[in-house]
Formats: sequence, structure tokens, C-alpha cells
Amino acid sequence: MSIRHRTPTLGTAELLPGLALCAVGTAVAIGINRLMPTVSPLLIAIVAGAVVANTVALPARVRPGVQFSAKRLLRIGIALLGLQLMLGDILALGWGVIVMVIAIVGLGIVGTMYAGARLGLSWTQRLLIACGFSICGAAAVAAVDGVVDADEEEVVTAVALVVVFGTAMIPVIPLLATATGLSDTQAGLWAGGSIHEVAQVVAAGGAIGGGALAVAVVVKLARVLMLAPVMAVLSVRQRRADTRTDVTRPPLIPLFVLAFLACVALRSTGAVPDFVLADAKLVQTALLTAAMFALGAGVHVATIRKVGIRPVVLALISTVWVATIAFVGVLAL
Repeated sequence: MSIRHRTPTLGTAELLPGLALCAVGTAVAIGINRLMPTVSPLLIAIVAGAVVANTVALPARVRPGVQFSAKRLLRIGIALLGLQLMLGDILALGWGVIVMVIAIVGLGIVGTMYAGARLGLSWTQRLLIACGFSICGAAAVAAVDGVVDADEEEVVTAVALVVVFGTAMIPVIPLLATATGLSDTQAGLWAGGSIHEVAQVVAAGGAIGGGALAVAVVVKLARVLMLAPVMAVLSVRQRRADTRTDVTRPPLIPLFVLAFLACVALRSTGAVPDFVLADAKLVQTALLTAAMFALGAGVHVATIRKVGIRPVVLALISTVWVATIAFVGVLAL
């Protein structure tokens, strides 16, 4: 059971060193992305953060700012991600696809949780991997951590696994789609329904070609929308599980989830000017890139070795399981 204690508020001076480091990491990742547009700055940032953490002894004074970036900045970025979603686009997919998305997320989480239990992994480690692989990658991992307060090594392990297995899916899904005779639209549905990160879906959809990219992105964003109800359910569970009065319980619905839904609703009205959406996307990308760098800075090789092979096995099982559900859904449609 998770117990959430109150933490002291840090001053700006304490946060600055870590924030400056994440800002540099963000600038580098976005700069590389400008040179290589097909590679997401978020993925670059995670890798860059991990490289820095494993090659340089970071001073203790950067830790508060890095942790702030990994939690607070990421939640703001997730909220702004809602401005990319229009309910009309998702409803336009048709009820069959919407049911498929719900099945992917629901069955993906349940199946991964069951497999993780059989492997003897902790509840929080299973949940981080299940939501990360079934919903929207590293952002979902961090969102779950914001509700259940998992151990740091469990969070960084789940993030690292999302990067490794999600990236591996980029060439695999187009190849399998061709081998199984799927049309471009079907392949796009499969990519959007099975790959972990939005950026990874974009890369795979672009590789498939035709009309696959647009379909893949909308299906993936429909999975992202599932983040809100899943986080609400987890939050209610945590409140019921923790009956103590001397601890701070998670809110009934986390604030960043409410902000995410508000952004979705705002975008769906069509009242937000295009230039505002463009600027918001730049801010969202910068915030999420900084957060991914911070999460990557927590990925230490020694930590991955410490957790052992079982999370890796669960990540493989979850990847295959979610992809299978999505594939069956595409064929059923």
C-alpha cells in the first residue's frame, strides 16, 4: 500500500541547477530532432538523460530540479497534450474502433497485471508497465506514479522498457503488416493500437505510408484519452485502500487529469485559434522533452541490473499481448 507523505516546498534557488540541466538536455534533444525530424525529441531526451546519468557523476544539487521536471513539468505537459485531441476526430473513427481501443487498454492492463503477478513482480511495478504499454508510454508511467507513488527504481525501469520495446515496434509492425497482407488503413489501425509512445506511432505510421499515418495517430490519441478514466479509477482505489488519517491521500481525480480533460473539451469546441494551438504544442513538446530527460537521468544501468530479468519478460509479454489484441480488433473490424 502506498502512503503519500507531505513533502517540503523547495525554493527556486534549489530547483535552478536541475532545471538548467534539463533545459540544456531539452535544447539538445530538440536540436537533434531538427536535424533528424523522424526521431522524436522525447525519445532523444530519454536516451540523452540515461547517457548523462551513466557517464557523469551528477552533483546532488541538481536532484531537486530534475525531480521537479520529472513530476511537475511532466504533469503540465500531459495536461497540454489534451489540446491535440478532438472528440470529433475520435468519434469519427466509428464505434467499432472506439470499442477496440477500450478493449486494448482494458484487456492490456488486466492481462499484463496477471502475467506480472505470475512472475512475482510487485503490484506497483506491474501497474507501471501495464499502463505504460497499454495507454501512452512514459507519460502514462509517470501519471501512474503520480497517483500510486511507486519506488523510483520501478518508475525508471518501466520508462526504460517503454523506450526499448516501443522503439523495437517501429520497424516490426510495418514488416508484419506487409507479411500478413493488411491494407494501409488496417496497418495504421494496428500501429496506433499497439505501439507504446505517440512519437513511435508517428514513426511507424510514416514508414507504412499511404493513409496509415493519420489513422494511426488518431487511434493512438484515443488510447491517450483513456489515461483520464484509468487514473481516476486508480485514484479512487488508493483512497479506499488507505484509511489512515495522518497521510495525504491522492485526490479523487488528479488535478492534471482534470486539466487534461479541460484541454480536450476546449480543443473540441473549435474556439482555440490555430496559432494558439501551435504555440501550445511547442510548449507541450518542450515540457515533455524536459520531463523525459529527467526520467532518463534516473535510468542507471546498475538499477536495471538490480531489478533483474522479470520486468523485461513482462514487458515482452505485454508488448505481444497488446499487439495481439489490436491485431484481432483490426481483423474483426
